[in-house]
Amino acid sequence: MQLFETIYHRVMRYSRHLHAPYYLSLLSFVESFILPFPPPDVMLAPMSLSRPSLAMRFAMLTLFFSVLGGLVGYLIGAFLFDQVEPFIIEWGYQARFETVTIWFEQWGFWAVLVAGFSPVPYKIFTIAAGVLNLAIIPFVLASIIGRGARFFLLAWCLARFGPAIEPRLVRYIEYIGWAIVVILLLAIGFYYLTQ
Repeated sequence: MQLFETIYHRVMRYSRHLHAPYYLSLLSFVESFILPFPPPDVMLAPMSLSRPSLAMRFAMLTLFFSVLGGLVGYLIGAFLFDQVEPFIIEWGYQARFETVTIWFEQWGFWAVLVAGFSPVPYKIFTIAAGVLNLAIIPFVLASIIGRGARFFLLAWCLARFGPAIEPRLVRYIEYIGWAIVVILLLAIGFYYLTQ
């Protein structure tokens, strides 16, 4: 059964869809302030791979709407944190939120800049920036630099090297997919055994 190859081809087909840039923009926007959404990389990557000539345009869309959504997250943190905090706790983001607030208190601008490459979701940074009243201009500049570096680097790498790598990726996609599933299951098992 070729499960992962089927998924791969379906994702690539969707990434070429006429409305894919609109979906990418929407995901980039809401991911910056709504907790359960995945990062926009999950759409930017296949779109850049399937249409390398448009990769930089896709990265620009992703950056623009991500920073715009980041401003919404900032406003939520500044004015609606009491309503949002229960969701942060319920969805298991409390420890990350506390870590981010410590980073902001210590490094401010630089914490947002690093957020572009951090495993901590960007939405946690945007909401925390609002809660702590980080100056808005440095917040936007750091978001543009940090997120921009991440999105443009990803799009450039896939546009530049993706077409050459793709045939090998497709050839081994089943092995890669199942290896990731096994690693994930082992990590979950290890996590529960050590609790």
